Amino acid sequence: MSNIKHTYSSLLKQKSSKITSPKQSKNNMAVSMRELDPAFTGAGQKPGLEIWRIENFRPVPVSKSSYGKFFMADAYIILKTTAIKNGSLKHEIHYWLGKDTSPEESSTAAVITVELDAMLGGRAVQYREVQGNETEKFLSYFKPCIIPLKGGLKGSFEGQEREFVNKLFVCKGKHVVHVKEVPFMRSSLNHDDIFILDTKSKIFQFNGSNTSIQERAKALEVVQYIKDTYHDGKCEVAAVEDGKLMADAEAGEFWGLFGGFAPLPRKNTSNGNGKIDITSTSPLLFFVTKGQAVALSSESLTRELLETSKCYLLDCGNEIYVWMGRDTSLESRKSVSSVAEELLRDPSRPKAHIIRIIEGFETVMFKSKFDKWPQAADVAVSEEGRGKVAALLKRQGLNVKGLMKATPVKEEPLPYIDCTGHLQVWRVNGKEKTLLSTNDQFKFYNGDCYIFQYTYLGDHKDENIIGTWFGKKSIEEDRNSAISLANKMVESLKFQATMARMYDGKEPIQFFVIFQTFIVYKGGLSSGYKNFISENTPEEKTYSEKGIGLFRIQGSGPENMQAIQVDPVASSLNSSYCYILHDADSVFTWTGSLTTTVDQELAERMLDLIKANMQSRVQREGSEAEQFWKLIGGKSQYPGQKFIREPETDPHLFSCSFSNGKLKVNEIFNFTQDDLMTEDLFILDCHSYIFIWVGQQIDSKTRPQTLTIAEKFIENDVLLETFSREMPVYIVSEGSEPHFFTRFFTWDTAKFAMHGNSFQRKLAIVKNGITPSLDKAKRRSLPTASRTGSAAAALSSQSQTRCRSMSFSPDRVRVRGRSPAFNALAANFENLNNNNNSNSNNNSIGNSSGGSNIGRNLSTPPPVVKKLFPKSGSPVPPKSAAIAAISSSFEKSPPVQNLIPKVVKVSPKSKTNQQTSPDANKSPKPETNNKSNGTVLMSKRSMDSMVIKEDTVKENEMEDEEGLLFYPYGRLIVGAVDPAPDIDVTKRETYLSSAEFKEKFHMTKEAFSKMPKWKQNRLKTALQLF
Repeated sequence: MSNIKHTYSSLLKQKSSKITSPKQSKNNMAVSMRELDPAFTGAGQKPGLEIWRIENFRPVPVSKSSYGKFFMADAYIILKTTAIKNGSLKHEIHYWLGKDTSPEESSTAAVITVELDAMLGGRAVQYREVQGNETEKFLSYFKPCIIPLKGGLKGSFEGQEREFVNKLFVCKGKHVVHVKEVPFMRSSLNHDDIFILDTKSKIFQFNGSNTSIQERAKALEVVQYIKDTYHDGKCEVAAVEDGKLMADAEAGEFWGLFGGFAPLPRKNTSNGNGKIDITSTSPLLFFVTKGQAVALSSESLTRELLETSKCYLLDCGNEIYVWMGRDTSLESRKSVSSVAEELLRDPSRPKAHIIRIIEGFETVMFKSKFDKWPQAADVAVSEEGRGKVAALLKRQGLNVKGLMKATPVKEEPLPYIDCTGHLQVWRVNGKEKTLLSTNDQFKFYNGDCYIFQYTYLGDHKDENIIGTWFGKKSIEEDRNSAISLANKMVESLKFQATMARMYDGKEPIQFFVIFQTFIVYKGGLSSGYKNFISENTPEEKTYSEKGIGLFRIQGSGPENMQAIQVDPVASSLNSSYCYILHDADSVFTWTGSLTTTVDQELAERMLDLIKANMQSRVQREGSEAEQFWKLIGGKSQYPGQKFIREPETDPHLFSCSFSNGKLKVNEIFNFTQDDLMTEDLFILDCHSYIFIWVGQQIDSKTRPQTLTIAEKFIENDVLLETFSREMPVYIVSEGSEPHFFTRFFTWDTAKFAMHGNSFQRKLAIVKNGITPSLDKAKRRSLPTASRTGSAAAALSSQSQTRCRSMSFSPDRVRVRGRSPAFNALAANFENLNNNNNSNSNNNSIGNSSGGSNIGRNLSTPPPVVKKLFPKSGSPVPPKSAAIAAISSSFEKSPPVQNLIPKVVKVSPKSKTNQQTSPDANKSPKPETNNKSNGTVLMSKRSMDSMVIKEDTVKENEMEDEEGLLFYPYGRLIVGAVDPAPDIDVTKRETYLSSAEFKEKFHMTKEAFSKMPKWKQNRLKTALQLF
């Protein structure tokens, strides 16, 4: 033992001449990189794995083709670099020691790991891995397993032809598999483990009777690995069940290799190896000084016990944590590592991992060992140390990108959902739910609870989201009722729907994009809420248009905009938002000094829904009218920063078991789709929301408890993320995963289309080479009417059905504020080469009759909605009835230049026409050609041969200099006695002649079109054209 200690100490001294320098910087470990090992050049600069093997006490890079191949007599250093969402690189270092590795090489690997960490800035967590006792995180890098090879750098038989020898392996693990070779004899077998027998022509998997389906399925991944690695994928595979006798042919062949069948003895559960079982003991904290560990006595473990100038050991039985303060010297860090190694040399102690941690970069597991750990770090982590290391490396010509301080990446969150589906909304009242009309389904009250069902076309079938929304002031009775009713709806769909639970103020991006326009009023309409208010706070009133209301306007665009009613006081204002303030007789639009043109446009749009038909007085921050301040009770201080929603972070996947009200979770590192087992329940934690994935064959008693499990997970906060109890929760069923869940995986839908349990599915693939295929389910027909947004639906007196645009292909656009027919038609013209004069085209489109009262904010062509997520090969659905109706108006004739028809507008009624024509009171309609049979296909070839006949200008109808018909001003204003028929009420001004337009607006049409929308709307409102 003394020789080992002497060798280790001498190695430390040998390495210290390369790493340490005379000066120590406060809060940092001083490092000299003059003799940086060239093998580490460029290490940790990009995401992925890097591996070095210790050869002659030096690190030598291992070729990528040999990653995952470890020799029992060697030591390795493994660097895992991960790019995290804030833009920086995270490093984790493992040093792996084979069971035949010499003490000298083991010590060298430990010291070189310190050197590598110093080069990376002293922030990496370092793990000691020993063959046969590797951490699950380490094994996850080399899925499905690692099978160490005998020998080492010298004396290995790699590359040499050898006679095939039967090998027996034991497999342990449900999520990652520990594989160990055992003697090829019957006594090695037992009922509690899974064994793989590798023969020259066949691989057998023996499943112990006490093993689970999940363990058997994971072991099959090892069988596939052996088959591909050592048999070139060409050998038979057989599964043998414990207890099956010679009657089974494969079982008989298996037992024949062991000399015949014989019963296996029961495993001895008594601990007769003399080792101390300390896996369940409480953690012990030691202070290390002068190479000695001194126990600290304390009633509880708290962060305050750790001093930044000292090193500590935390002995947790299966793990020994080495905590190093930021003010400690390199010699102190080496000394504490040596003491940790000494603890593991006690023969009576079971194997354990050593995990070295730097102050300020503690792992969640380390923090969880303490009774109390502050949420915010109380140690200022300086960038000085990392900057110095980066500067030293840069002088040597090395890339230091990964060492520099990262700039947080600011991204607009994407919804990853098709927002062209069909939406229905119910308000909950006690144990009943009431379907809301189109005009009201985007207007919520914060004292009520709601249920919504959203159906949209997925990649292979209809997808459904059934969600609940709880207002901040809603009562518990309504919340429980909403959950119960939503559960029944999901059950009626045979659990093939995603269930969502959302709280007022914590909605995810998917919710806002589904609704597009969303308003939250104060108060409530449910009888339970009204009774509660009358008994407790009768002064609280439900919103009324005749009262005072202050609304904060937020969102990112027309497809994502909200108006939230806040208290009508000055402290509710914020310089980063626009607000709408009104009472019974007046309305103000307040614009914060930090708002953008997009914010201002959203305020104009929302004005149509909150207080339509009233002229708004624009108030810019700093120049408000006295009446404005009077309505909100006078001036006071208010914030200026925008509200930041919880960001999405790198996801963590957990397997779950729930029994007797207790939730146990186990994190799965470097997860893939194959980790999701049909018999289990998993939680995907994205920090701002969580998913509960439910397998098809989960225990029937567990499924009804999924929401309870989610709440328990949030309450336990296993990653110490300070979860909000009101964070969104999605419950996802196997086979019906939405795209915003599958995006975290490399997803293959066909894998969950197979029948059987996890073991049976994988056995079919491994044994028979079957590739899963997906039978595409038939889609149900969604409503064909176009959805032009909540706002459009609310203001339209003609549309009573809540539907959405049927432009499902991501390459097509969905436009707000136009008629459904025009939207569908315009989508087919997008990719055609139109050589018409641009002004002519603009006039044709601009004067189109939408047939839908959209509101004041659509006087100019609205922006198109961005593609929300990419799809490949999305089929274009058949044309809707609206398109077919328009297509019937086409007739084949020689090609013409103008493919988009002009919209004809009617002149003032003529007395002569009224007397002579019985149809004078009817609006003229375009002529149609009924000779064509069938629906005209919207292809480029057919479009080239299409022409639309325009109505001839009738007698006494006026035509302006642009070739378009127009109406006089008196017939175009809102509330006209004799209103112009069949016009687009959102573009009344376009029906004025150029002369009358200039007379009324005091500018030309061209100058007007260049103005911002909100200015256009103000002018139109003043002229009663809005």
